[in-house]
Parts: sequence; structure tokens; C-alpha cells
Amino acid sequence: MKSTTKRNPWAWIPTLYFAQGLPYVAVMTISVIMYKRLGISNTDIALYTGWLYLPWVIKPFWSPFVDIIKTKRWWTLAMQWIIAFAMAGIAFFIPAPFFFQLTLAVFWIVGFTSATHDIAADGFYMLALTEHEQSLYVGIRSTFYRVATVAGQGLLVILAGLIETGTGLEPMKLTVVGDPAVTGTEMVIPSFASSPTATPTDELRFETAAAEMHVAIAPAGDAREFKAKAAAMLDSIHNLNVANGHVDAPVRVIGAPAAAAVKNEGAFTAWVRETFGEKREAPADDKANNIAFAAVRLNRAPEPGETIVLNVTFKDGDQSIRLEQNKLSTRFEFNESNWDKPAYMLFEVDHKLTKAATATFEGASGNIPFAWLVVFGVLSAFFFAVAAYHSWAFPHPAADGNRTAGRTAKSILKEFIETFKTFFQKDQIWVAIAFMLLYRLPEAQLVKLINPFLLDPVDMGGLGLTTGQVGIVYGTIGIIGLTIGGIVGGIAAAKGGLKRWLWPMAWSMSLTCLTFVYLSYATAPSLLTINICVFIEQFGYGFGFTAFMLYLIYFSEGKYKTAHYAICTGFMALGMMLPGMAAGWLQETIGYRHFFLWTMICCVATVGICAFLKIDPNFGRKIEEKN
Repeated sequence: MKSTTKRNPWAWIPTLYFAQGLPYVAVMTISVIMYKRLGISNTDIALYTGWLYLPWVIKPFWSPFVDIIKTKRWWTLAMQWIIAFAMAGIAFFIPAPFFFQLTLAVFWIVGFTSATHDIAADGFYMLALTEHEQSLYVGIRSTFYRVATVAGQGLLVILAGLIETGTGLEPMKLTVVGDPAVTGTEMVIPSFASSPTATPTDELRFETAAAEMHVAIAPAGDAREFKAKAAAMLDSIHNLNVANGHVDAPVRVIGAPAAAAVKNEGAFTAWVRETFGEKREAPADDKANNIAFAAVRLNRAPEPGETIVLNVTFKDGDQSIRLEQNKLSTRFEFNESNWDKPAYMLFEVDHKLTKAATATFEGASGNIPFAWLVVFGVLSAFFFAVAAYHSWAFPHPAADGNRTAGRTAKSILKEFIETFKTFFQKDQIWVAIAFMLLYRLPEAQLVKLINPFLLDPVDMGGLGLTTGQVGIVYGTIGIIGLTIGGIVGGIAAAKGGLKRWLWPMAWSMSLTCLTFVYLSYATAPSLLTINICVFIEQFGYGFGFTAFMLYLIYFSEGKYKTAHYAICTGFMALGMMLPGMAAGWLQETIGYRHFFLWTMICCVATVGICAFLKIDPNFGRKIEEKN
């Protein structure tokens, strides 16, 4: 007889959802950074890693097999073991000659395995917990998933950087100071004062033309003329880097006019702009970010056949001073033939700065393959450990039975079809799908434009914050609000149930959008006011999102709950993707103020669809047991 071991949910929910988040981050984020550091072109990175999202898009199509074959506990543990071996495979293949093709193939395995793990883990969560416990811990699972995201794209990348720094030449450091006291602009490509004088026995190191540069915040002269000259200089230093052999020539032509830049506004767009757009004066193109150039070289020739790779990144300071890396490479190769030829970089200073700001940049030349080998070795070790731990910590819910015994291929196929059939035969199926698509309609559009709104200058309708300020406002205060909102929402739903809290949570998703309406109309709101508004909006979203997740669990109840939940998450992704794709066009057409008013109008869909839902009053609520 199957054991019904009961574990404290705290013993496995945090680790389960931390483990659920890491592979997704590894595939979607860490892979991009690693390939960039290993010298893969942006074109190849975008093309091949973009396809890695496919497993999460199509996972509903094999989710019925997870429901039909074996147990959710078995699937969850099996996927964790496979991920552990796959991460080890990536680490093993990184030093190989054809590492890109080999690691990419293993990333595909990780992607499909991780998507399957998501299906099984979510199903196991629903089977191992009571309705009350599901409500109580829904905020906890979301929080630890977010922690995994931070750890993956933060701590693990930092680890790789530390290894790069510790295994190569002494790091090259550059300091850029944006100083209001400095006036004028010297748009000159830097040069070294003299030729290298090091002998072959001297320690190999990098030299810079100037270790510290003081730059005016606002460039002198006409902004339009300055931008034109800056674009020409950008082309020049790119061509010099290619000619000196430090970077490969890309396929695209830098500086060539892009077709997208030509404004060919259609009749519909023109009608929307004229009918619903803000009546704003066209912004004067009188502001420009100042720029500064830096040059770096080696002090002597490396050994014959040796290639020294330098990767330059932001180290610390104010992120309003940034290293240009969209059009210029920040990865340079030095060898015995080009070691004494300068490699050039460009830094941009945000013109919205009002006081002196300093940023430090570091060039690491360590053993990059070894650094990423260690990162994926750590991931592999973690999944071996977590799989072993979960083998003990996971409960054995009686509802998680193995229904494979006595099955034939024909019966499994029949049940596979039955899974989708029964999903679309559920009571209120079309209302439920409408809820999945419409409940987050305002947020699906808002989330795409929050950062641009914070960054855009006041004359374009934005708040004119610097990059560093946005990092604090949205990247810190916003995340805190989102996390607290999710936890509070879970506790509230566990006490009163989904039906009781559905309307308050729907209004929370809706009314908090007013904060951005206020910010768009306010005159020069303070940074404190902006922080408070972003916190309120993100808290409201986190609190209201609890009802959405609980309804997906509620609607998935039944024989095929795991597969049905995966199908629900597919509609959830569609509900975020489609409105988000059009949000940028709409905002550019009607302006920020009217765009945020539009999101408030969309809140009618969020609140209105809730009126049609039929929910058991006891779902999610703790029912007191009588002794």
C-alpha cells in the first residue's frame, strides 16, 4: 500500500520552486551571457537561444503524458536528476572545440526537461496540499521562484566574473566621472603618449590611455549636430577595432539608415493618434548624452599562438554612465600581431544627471571557459543535492497514484485525447478562458512600458529618471512590493478562501494602476513619490495575482489536474504576450498619459470577468475539523 507520508510544506516547497526557477534562468539568461563571453556573435546568440523558449510554449501538448504515466512525484524527481546530468554535460562540453553546437544541444534537453518539471511540480503541489494549504503557500512558491531568478542571473554570473578576474591578468580598470564642472566636449579618438617599453620578461598587463576620465554631463553646442558627429565617431572606432583585429566585422553595417527608422505611419495609426492621442508639441531635439572614448592595449607581446581575451563590464558606481555595447563590442582579442594596437570603447553619460557621478568599469581576461564550467558545475551539484534531498523530503500523497499499470499504447493515446477533450468540456470553460486572457489585460500592457516611462525625458511624457534611479525604483522597491503583495495575498486567501478574496484582489490589480496615471499627470514628482507609487502598484499586482494563480488551480481540479493546469498556464502566457506586443505601438501613438488611462479602461475587463465566475466558497479556505 502506498505510504501517505506527511511532510511540513516548508520542508519542500521553497526548495522545489527554487529548483523550478533555476533551469529556466540558465536556459533563457545565463546561456546568453555565457555565449557572449565566449565570443559568439549577437546574431547567432539571438537566433539560437531565442528558440530555446519553445519548450515552455508547447508544454501543454505533452502535459497529459505526465498526468497519465507514472506519478507526479516520480516525474518531478526524474526531471531533477536529468537536469543534474544535463548541467554536468554543459560544463563538460564548454572547453570542447565545437562547444557552441554541443552545449546548445544540451540546453535543448534542459529546456524540455525543465518544462516537464514545471508541469509535474505544479501538479505535485496540488496533490500534496489541501486547498487551504495551496492558498497559504501560493505566495511562498512565487517568492522562491523569484529568488531563484535573482540567484541565477545575479549570484552565478557574479561567480563567473570573480573566476574570470582571479584566473587571468590583473584586471584592467577604467573610471569615468560625469562632472558638471567640466565644460566643452573633445570628440577625439584617444591615443597613447608613447610606444610600449616593456621587455619580454616584464609581467603581462593591460595599459589604458587614461585610467580616469572626467567628462562634461551635457555636450557643448547644438545637440542635433553633436548626435550626428557622435554617430560618425561610433562608426570610426568600430572600423578601427575591426581593422586592428580586436573584433570580427559584423554582417550588419553600423551607421546605415535602418528601415525601421523611417516613419511610414499607416492610416489606422494616424486615425488612432488623431482621435485618442495626446495633443503634445513635438519634442525639441535639444538634448543629447555626452560621450567619452577610452583606449586599451597590452604592454608587451603575449606568447606565440596565445590569445588574450578582454571582456569589459560595468563594475560599480552610478549606472547613469554606461558602456556602449549595443553597437560596439566589449570583447577584444589580443595576440602577438595586434597586442600594441589600441582597442577602443565608448562611454555615454546621461544628460539628466544634475550632480557629479562616477562609474568604474573592469576588464577581465581570465579563463572564461573555466569560469562558466564552474558555474554549470555548481548548478549540476545543486540539482544532484536537491534531487537527493527531495527523494526524502517529498511526501507520498495518496492521490498521486501510478495509473500506468495494465495500460496499452492505445489506451494511453485514448486518454491523451480525453485529457484535452475533458478540459474543453469543463463547466464554464469559455468563461474560464476569458478570465485567463483578460484578468491581467492592464498589467500585460503596463509591464512593457514601466521602464521606458521612468526613463523617458519629461518632454516626451516620461519621468526623466536616470538609469541608476530606475534600478532602485523598479528593480528594488518594485520587487519588494511585488513579493510582499504575493505573500500577503496567500495568507489572506488561506483565511477567507478564493471566492471571498476574488473581488478585493481584482480591484487591487485594477485600482493600483491609477498610480501611473497620477505620475503621468503630476508636475515633477519627487523620487520618494515615485518610489511610493511603484511600490503600491507592484504590491497591488502581487496581491491580485494570487487570485489568478488560485483560480488556475481551482479550474484544474479533477482527474487530469496536472495536464489541465499546464493548459491553463498556456492561456496565461497568451494573455500576457498578445497585449504586450501591441503596447509599445499604442503608447507611441497616443502618449503616456492616454496610454495609462487606457490601461484603467482595460481594468473593466479585469473586474467584469470576475462577475461571471462560479467558485466554491470553501475553496482555499481552512475548514476547522471537529474532534
